[in-house]
Amino acid sequence: MSATAATATPSVEQAYRHCEAVTREQAGNFFYGIRLLPGAKRRAMCAVYAFARRVDDIGDGPLAAEQKLALLADARADLERIDTGARDPVLVALADGAARFALPLDAFGDLIAGVQMDVEDAVYERFDQLELYCRRVAGSIGRLSLAIFGSADARGPALADDLGVAMQLTNILRDVREDAERGRVYLPFEDQARFGVDGVLDLSVQPPGAIAALMRFEARRAREWFARGLELLELLDGRSAACVGAMAGIYQRLLDRIESDPERALAQRLSLPVWEKAWVAARSLTGTAA
Repeated sequence: MSATAATATPSVEQAYRHCEAVTREQAGNFFYGIRLLPGAKRRAMCAVYAFARRVDDIGDGPLAAEQKLALLADARADLERIDTGARDPVLVALADGAARFALPLDAFGDLIAGVQMDVEDAVYERFDQLELYCRRVAGSIGRLSLAIFGSADARGPALADDLGVAMQLTNILRDVREDAERGRVYLPFEDQARFGVDGVLDLSVQPPGAIAALMRFEARRAREWFARGLELLELLDGRSAACVGAMAGIYQRLLDRIESDPERALAQRLSLPVWEKAWVAARSLTGTAA
């Protein structure tokens, strides 16, 4: 049983309310899309997010690496006994969502493997290594989400995976400074070398404009992944497409800001104001490009 499990057995409805509260509070970008879904799908998405958030928090937390790895092993075990996690609201909701939508729970195993890469201080020499990381931590959520959205098209899983890579690349560009301060370097060393950047650990000693040029290069790469991944919209029903469109639209607008002013993105963590996220979501719901 997870250390975060509740002490009393929650009903399915109570479990979903807990997951929705976690999502509303912590999913600053995703919730604007998730809220566009009909009830059953929205609740299942919140259950997926709540478990994913739990795993991410292990990787980003203050514990020693050995403790983090033990907690990640516990998370894997939780997935294997999900139907017996009756006191944990996240597992109760996730079990119900898995029964309703045939969630590919093994995708959470990919997420855990990706977070383990963080814990073990993975090094990214080439982009294909970073791509693997992105597919694990974000493409996995795309595949889980697709099961909830529903699509019989065989192209769906790969497109959802590609869209996850695009969003994770955007996250990486948004968080370059914060990650560097924690000793994490995601931008591949071969890309850094192309622009004369060395390690991205001490931003103050890099050649003038070098990191900005590197970030613009990676932003263009992210756009290519968005272009492929957004083909997924054609395979979804209207509300599901609106959900994906809202989430992707918010990330694309964030990418616009990073690409137009990399120096500002390095100086502070960029985000969209609440009104703009709501505007993007509303336009997605009406089928208008954001």
